[in-house]
Amino acid sequence: MRPFISSLLLLTIFFSCQSTEKTNNNTKPPNILLIVADDLGFTDLGCYGSEIKTPNIDALAKRSTRFTSFCTGPTCSPTRAMLLTGIDAHRNGYGTMDGDWSENQLGLKGYEGYLNFDVVTFPSLLQDAGYHTSIVGKWHLGSPSKKEQWPFNRGFTRSFCLLPGGGGHFSDKQPFLSFIPESPYSQDSSLVGALPSDFYSTKFYADNAIQFINESQEQGKPFFHFLSFTAPHWPLQVPDEFVDLYQGHYDAGYEKLAEERLAKAKKAEVIPVNTELPPLSPNVEPWEELDLETQQSASKSMEIYAAMIERLDFHTGKVLQHLKDIGIYENTLIIFMSDNGAEGNSIMGYEGTGAWVDTTFDNSLSNMGKLNSYVELGTGWAQVCSLPFKYYKAFPSEGGVRVPALIKYPKGKLKANTINHDFFSVMDLAPTFLELAKVKHPMTTYNGRKILPMDGTSMVPWLLGEVESVHPKDKAHAWELYGRRGIRKGKWKAEWMENPYGTNEWELYDLSTDIGQQNNLATTNPKILTELLKDWAIYVKENKVTLPNRPTAYAKETIWRE
Repeated sequence: MRPFISSLLLLTIFFSCQSTEKTNNNTKPPNILLIVADDLGFTDLGCYGSEIKTPNIDALAKRSTRFTSFCTGPTCSPTRAMLLTGIDAHRNGYGTMDGDWSENQLGLKGYEGYLNFDVVTFPSLLQDAGYHTSIVGKWHLGSPSKKEQWPFNRGFTRSFCLLPGGGGHFSDKQPFLSFIPESPYSQDSSLVGALPSDFYSTKFYADNAIQFINESQEQGKPFFHFLSFTAPHWPLQVPDEFVDLYQGHYDAGYEKLAEERLAKAKKAEVIPVNTELPPLSPNVEPWEELDLETQQSASKSMEIYAAMIERLDFHTGKVLQHLKDIGIYENTLIIFMSDNGAEGNSIMGYEGTGAWVDTTFDNSLSNMGKLNSYVELGTGWAQVCSLPFKYYKAFPSEGGVRVPALIKYPKGKLKANTINHDFFSVMDLAPTFLELAKVKHPMTTYNGRKILPMDGTSMVPWLLGEVESVHPKDKAHAWELYGRRGIRKGKWKAEWMENPYGTNEWELYDLSTDIGQQNNLATTNPKILTELLKDWAIYVKENKVTLPNRPTAYAKETIWRE
């Protein structure tokens, strides 16, 4: 009988261990991987209707919920500040972008131009709770000259970051604005000297993400990692071997691509099937009216942009595969998103920039996208990348603030391969991460300083299927940047934009039938507009919004058709 008893004892121990392991896995804090692309448009991924090859992100979408009404700020810094704090940009320091103040905004609370210390970042709270927190890539939330504003002082255990808003993607630290000598990088608490000779931002960031994740596993800690790509932000650049990946693909022009993407987006079920193709924006010149040289240059710009996105997908895939290889993919919450709409504004509008680009870089057709080139996407392609919405980055219209977003929840918690059309805010992520990690926000005081409570709403009850939606249908959501304003409640959205982008008056749109915002209903629905403007007044008062007394940034385009 002894052999039988021994075998029975071993089996009992085995199944007991299996049961204990299962229980521990269910109670273990989730890892969190947040992946943010820079200036990626709504239809720039295959799973949102793009012709660009994004197989890894598309595969992630099949394990995720895909959002069609996930909204950010109009530009990068406000979005990232709201993401990390769950607090409106007008209170966290980004009422306007750094350097874009009007005279009446200078020195005001909430308009510091850096992530202020009236807020606490959720990585700080996760770090306090025992998480390994790390970030690689774009920061753009503080001055490169002030270390107290760097990532290592805002809750990140490890960091390797491009400190300003952009820069060249190769090892030469090419600046993205004429008055910046070179693009500065930080590693933890030190400035980085020379970059590796084979540095390409997307690859380097992904490789370092894997390294930081490995560190968390070696330390036996759950992790939060922020993979903050700088692609496909201008200047558009890609390693030489990938420059011609999409050669000739866009020679037919942006109107033709718009038709193709609209059809694919409908098939992907991310826009209504009755959505019509919007006309070209007045600041986009028809393709057939461009001369051959301009067409060739524009086509090449889009080719490079597409190649950058394909490489972003490839390296995202490497990180996701690594999670699988080390056995932690299932217990990792994964979010992929863009920080705002596609970039259609021209950097040449900045004073002196056009001459700087002309004299400093080689933008000949054969050198576009390579080292020592400075290429932008352009308004025509940006409109396509933001289809079917109005405008793009820097606008409060849907094209500026509605972005592609995916969430993969740990196995068994959320239905895979689903599409959700409800409204979500980037401010909802911070409270969601904290609740999943069972970490409480301190509300009003942190480390002896007064802080602000979060504005966002945790998605956890919705993720668990306990509620049907995160936000009540009658809740108002507002945006303001550079004086351009928007407020949305349910299916209605009111906007104010200056001429020539708007009418210098409040406009009203029914997003349930007009997501492209082509039919202004302000005169036919005055009561609804009045109601929204009351909500707007409340938002202004609560967030101490100060409208600029003059145009500040993104105020003009090089082409405007009458």
